[in-house]
Amino acid sequence: MIELIQFPWSPFCIVQRRMLEFSGVKFKITDLPSHVDRNLIWKLTQEQYHAVPVIKDGSKVIFESGDETQDIARYIDTKLSLDLFPARFEGQQAILWRYFENEVEGVGFKLNDIYFKEFVIPRDQVFFVRHKERKFGRGCLAQWRDQQKNLLAALEQKLLPGDQMLAHSPFLLGEKPLFVDFNLFGMVENFLYSGHYRLPKSLPHLRRWYEQIKTVKK
Repeated sequence: MIELIQFPWSPFCIVQRRMLEFSGVKFKITDLPSHVDRNLIWKLTQEQYHAVPVIKDGSKVIFESGDETQDIARYIDTKLSLDLFPARFEGQQAILWRYFENEVEGVGFKLNDIYFKEFVIPRDQVFFVRHKERKFGRGCLAQWRDQQKNLLAALEQKLLPGDQMLAHSPFLLGEKPLFVDFNLFGMVENFLYSGHYRLPKSLPHLRRWYEQIKTVKK
């Protein structure tokens, strides 16, 4: 059985989780016990990797080989015959998922993280803050709270191209979901994770797509 090792709110973990749900196969989820405890991953990857997600499939352990790879998604796609990476869409998908993972995720995670006390258990909150401040600077979470209105406006603009694409087809690149649909779903679902937000009414096609992609099956 495939095992997904994750943080539940991580956009990149959500991508893989939704792909596995889409496949219909049974799989196991292992949530890491704290925001900083990566010992399980470090051990499974033979001290090669410390990030999430990681997939364990029997004796195989799959993780990203670089900053701009989709090794886990491609493994799931091939293993479960999902056909989410058809050759004719390789170039378009490469452009789109990079945009989603940089532009959309770069705003969406900040809006979710300002509510971290609602989904990070109390004993781990200091580690969560320390992790964020080491990467983004002291007081970054308070700054994002102060910038919430502007961040929401920025995210709406960054989601607009997706809404424009979805005005003409059920999914981003046609009549069936491809990897980029699950990728965008992960970024959007991370933004929505705290329960404090809804997708903007100005993006009706994206809102329709979201309801479809979160439940669609192979």
